[in-house]
Amino acid sequence: MRLGFESKDDMIGLTEGTMEWKLILASGSPRRRDLLREAGLSFQILSPDVEELGPGDLPPRELALANARLKCLAVSMAHPEAMVIGADTVVALGGQSFGKPDDLEEAAANLRLFRGRVQEVMTGVVLSHGDRVCEFVETAYVKFSDYSDEVIEEYLEKVPVLDKAGGYAIQDHGEMIIEKFEGDYDTIVGLPVSLVLDQLERMGFPVPSSDQ
Repeated sequence: MRLGFESKDDMIGLTEGTMEWKLILASGSPRRRDLLREAGLSFQILSPDVEELGPGDLPPRELALANARLKCLAVSMAHPEAMVIGADTVVALGGQSFGKPDDLEEAAANLRLFRGRVQEVMTGVVLSHGDRVCEFVETAYVKFSDYSDEVIEEYLEKVPVLDKAGGYAIQDHGEMIIEKFEGDYDTIVGLPVSLVLDQLERMGFPVPSSDQ
């Protein structure tokens, strides 16, 4: 299993009284990293080398949770003293899951299929601290515009999509292809931060106060 720190800046624990807490994000996703940093959390990044399940292996909701569990527990087993966050995002249309496209042709085909339709975006989250585990899935909805093939071509020129589920990102020129969304924006980006903070607090982990 390959585990590594991304940078020294992320190797800071939170302290409450005499007890030092260590938080680990079991994901190499820069989007999840940025969301946690924006929430005021300090953490380590350990990206586990696990074989994730792919589209079609499980229904979309179960798939998101299963992959989040794989990542979280792989790191938690090696660091039982730490609070570990694992997450996985699955986009689905008509019950079909879409993973990261293999190439731009697949990404373009996805966007042609999505246009004018409503897609589910499910992010599964697993939190683990020793033998304590919390799991949940948050779902949001994205309504795509009725864009042209020319817009698809322009979008793919502007946005690197091969590392993104479904081959698009709401935060990167989303106005070109997305008409509206319902639900939690952060869930679509890759991590429902408000729910994560709530669950961390319930598990006794010190989180930044909302007025900071």
